Amino acid sequence: MKRILIIATGGTIASTQDGHGLAPSATGRELAAQVPLIADLCDLDFVQPMNIDSTSMRPADWMRMRDLLVERWDAYDGFVVLHGTDTMAYTAAALSYLVQGSEKPIVLTGSQQPMASPFTDAKLNLYQSVLYACDDESRDVSVVFGGKAICGTRAHKQRTMSFNAFDSTNYPPLAVIRNDKIVRAGRLAPEPRTGARPRVYDALDTRVVVLKLTPGLDPTVFSLLAPHCDAMVLEVFGIGGIPAYDSSYQDAIFAWVDSGRTLVITTQVPEEGLDLGVYEVGRPYADHPGILRGGDMTTEALVAKTMWALGQTHDPARVAELFYQPVNHDRSA
Repeated sequence: MKRILIIATGGTIASTQDGHGLAPSATGRELAAQVPLIADLCDLDFVQPMNIDSTSMRPADWMRMRDLLVERWDAYDGFVVLHGTDTMAYTAAALSYLVQGSEKPIVLTGSQQPMASPFTDAKLNLYQSVLYACDDESRDVSVVFGGKAICGTRAHKQRTMSFNAFDSTNYPPLAVIRNDKIVRAGRLAPEPRTGARPRVYDALDTRVVVLKLTPGLDPTVFSLLAPHCDAMVLEVFGIGGIPAYDSSYQDAIFAWVDSGRTLVITTQVPEEGLDLGVYEVGRPYADHPGILRGGDMTTEALVAKTMWALGQTHDPARVAELFYQPVNHDRSA
C-alpha cells in the first residue's frame, strides 16, 4: 500500500464559524477522519506547517512547503496539500517551479464549503485527491478539484461559489475523476519512472508586481513602482494592445526594461493567449530587449515563474532562457 503525506495548510476546507466569519481551525488529521474511505486507499501521514486563510499565503510559505517536500521525499509515494482556494493556483504554480520534474504526484486540493458544512464539496475533493495521488500514472504538481485533475501551472480559479471553481486554462485537464474512477485524456502510455529525484530550487525574487491596464491609466505608474520592483507582469488589452495615443506608454515601458528590470507582457483575456505582432499598437514591444511574452500562460504561473527565474539570476539573457523553458506544461506558445 502506498504512503501519502497530507500537508495541511488551512483554507476553507479546514474552516469553522467562530462568530467573526469562517476561519481555519481543523487539522489535516481531523479532516481526513471525516472521509474514512481514504484509509482504504493508502497509508496516510500528516504534517501541519500552518493553518491559515489562503489570502494570507506568501512566498515564504511556498518555501516551507518546498522544504517539507524535500525533507520527506524519500519516505512517501505522493503528497496531498490541503489549501485554500483563493491562492491555490499561485501555490500550485510556485511548487511547479520550485520542485521540477517530479515523478511523484504533488496534489493540491481544498473546497468551496468547509468540511463541517452539510453541503460541503470537501469530502469528495479530498477523496479524489488522495485517489489521484495513489495512481501510478500521476506525477508532478496538479490541482484536483471538482472532479478534474488540472496541471499545476494551468489552474485558474474562475468561480467564487460553485463547486467547479477551477478551470484548466489553455490546456486540457489531465484527467476527469468520476467518483472513484480516473479517466485520463488520450490514455497515452505513462512516462517511465527512473527513480530520479526532482530538480529543486531554493530562491525566489518576490519583488514582482502585476499591473492591469485600464483605459486612461497614467503611465507614470511605471516610474512610481520601479523603486519597489524588479519585475512587472503587465496585463494588456486583447491579443496585445497597448495605448498609442502618444509616446508616453512606449517611453515608460522602454525605460522600465532599459533600466534592467524585467517586463512580462500578457493579456487580460483568460483564454487563447497573447500575440504582440497582430496589431500596430503591440508591434513596438514584440522584439524589444528585456520584454518577455507571456504567450498562453496564466497570470498566476507568470508571477511564479518570474519570481523563480529572477531567484536564479538577474542576467537578462539567462532570465529569458529560463522564462521560455517549458515547465510542467506551462506554455504552448
